[in-house]
Amino acid sequence: MSLEAKLYDAELRAMHEDVSTPSRRSFHAGSAVGGTFVFLLLAAAGRAQTVRTADATVRAQQSSGVPVQVVVTVEARKGEESPVINREDVMVHEGRDRDEVIDWVPAQGEHASLELMILLDDGSNTTLGSQLDDIRNFINSQPDTTMIGVAYMRDGIARVAQNLTSDHALAATALRLPVGLRGVNGSPYFSLTDLVKRWPATTTRRAVVMATDGIDRFYATGDLQDPYLDEAIDNALRAGITVSTIYTPGVGHFGHSYWQTYWGQIYLSRLAEETGGEAYYIGFTGPPVSFTPFLNDVGKRLAHQYLLTFLAKRPKKANWQRIRLMTEVPNADLVAPGRVWVTP
Repeated sequence: MSLEAKLYDAELRAMHEDVSTPSRRSFHAGSAVGGTFVFLLLAAAGRAQTVRTADATVRAQQSSGVPVQVVVTVEARKGEESPVINREDVMVHEGRDRDEVIDWVPAQGEHASLELMILLDDGSNTTLGSQLDDIRNFINSQPDTTMIGVAYMRDGIARVAQNLTSDHALAATALRLPVGLRGVNGSPYFSLTDLVKRWPATTTRRAVVMATDGIDRFYATGDLQDPYLDEAIDNALRAGITVSTIYTPGVGHFGHSYWQTYWGQIYLSRLAEETGGEAYYIGFTGPPVSFTPFLNDVGKRLAHQYLLTFLAKRPKKANWQRIRLMTEVPNADLVAPGRVWVTP
């Protein structure tokens, strides 16, 4: 036998000894085997999510695509119950191309964490005061896994009345009547952008419930080219923040101007649609009777969300890429942002 063969044979024997020796010892200690087996089962369960995440990362590294994560809401087309969606039920398309779905995790259990900001317009009229109890009830009804903060839109800034906290009662006490002065908030989209930019980065789900008339008094022109709305949408999308909006009238002439309230509600609808949220109360005239049905729906949507990770096509340079989600599961719609920011 050559020297190289002898060395190889010795290495195989050493590997065999590493494995077989402990096995022989454990064979003579039956009770220890039982305890070790139970321990290994528990350890395996605890590491399941880590292994799953690592597996998704390996698949991403082996592909030429770019892993992108978005929050998806499952919405029932009819009835109250949202159907359960499995990973194999989800299809992601970029144009005619289908992207690979590498992970699909329900936002429940260890993934249920949520940071939620209540953003109210300080330029709203006094009717918003009649909705404060509805908002308090909503805050107090949220699960323990949700941290909640309160901020007011004023002078183009999100003035935080209560930082994110798991103490829901504390967050509820931060609610107050709006200042209600005409022109106190030039553009709600300035305030939203300010909030998003100052929000610390995190892998936790993030969402905003925003109550305002949606009128951009700074831009002032009723069309679909509002650059401040565009900027707010882009910033929310890059930060992975879902925005749901509730129309509530402002003070002064704009509070009952059909032209202004029309465009304000169109802007709010577009903001919610493009960030994967929901827009509520298209009335064009007076305030909603109650926020309760809207907030109940927000809570239901937050409870039926998933974390989707897919492989987007690798671009030549960082850019927006449009996506389309589909499922063949009956009675189900997948609601998510219509575009994602992808870097090479």
